[in-house]
Amino acid sequence: MEFFEVVEARASVRKLEAVEIPEEHLAKILDAGRRAPSGMNIQPLQYIVVRDRAMLRKLARVQEFIPQASVLVAITADPSASKYWLEDAAAAAENMLLAVAALGYASTWVEGTLLRQEAWAKEQLGVPDHLRLIIFLPIGKPAAPPVQAAKKPLKDLVHRERFGNRSR
Repeated sequence: MEFFEVVEARASVRKLEAVEIPEEHLAKILDAGRRAPSGMNIQPLQYIVVRDRAMLRKLARVQEFIPQASVLVAITADPSASKYWLEDAAAAAENMLLAVAALGYASTWVEGTLLRQEAWAKEQLGVPDHLRLIIFLPIGKPAAPPVQAAKKPLKDLVHRERFGNRSR
């Protein structure tokens, strides 16, 4: 899929079907995260790949649809290594979500419900205390064709030269 087609097609999908995701596809997804911009190129992120069905079922405590996924990528960050760790995690997650869509899979960004249970989830995945467990990306085949949520018209979002000068 061409880049702008991927951007237009990518959607948050919570109804997944587990399929075999080849290691080469998973490597492309992870590499997309690794290649994301990182403040001062510090690269404070590490990734945990979870394929184990029992662990995916356990992680349903964070979001109940997680066991539908074929694989889950957990993004961890070291706040002591970089003051830009949160931005770095966001950039990596978006790159990976675009790679997921480009390869014909689906996912959604799980953060809010994860952060409310971060200590528990860190314990389950063996994440060291000094790291943050910030984002889950459950990946699988979309159960139905993905539909991107409605977006505001560009003309309502763009200002030219100064705020209030609307785009034409």
